Amino acid sequence: MSVHKEISAHAKKQNEIVTTFLTLEAKREQYIDEAIQICMEGKPFSTDKINAVTEKMNHLARNGIAPQRKLVSIEMVKEYVMRLKRRES
Repeated sequence: MSVHKEISAHAKKQNEIVTTFLTLEAKREQYIDEAIQICMEGKPFSTDKINAVTEKMNHLARNGIAPQRKLVSIEMVKEYVMRLKRRES
């Protein structure tokens, strides 16, 4: 019976990690969208909030359950916005 409890506890812990990761991923996407919008308006922006969430995600990913995410630079956002603007032209 103790093996069953250990397996259940392990599965619960993995589920918590995945749930937390997905919540953080949604927050990261929101911050990326905000940075893109601000950049498109030609205003100064930061990737600090994006990368703070990314660090938390990567910490969870070290357990091997979730994938690592790249840190986002200001240049990456600017390059993406430039590609979007070219497509619109």
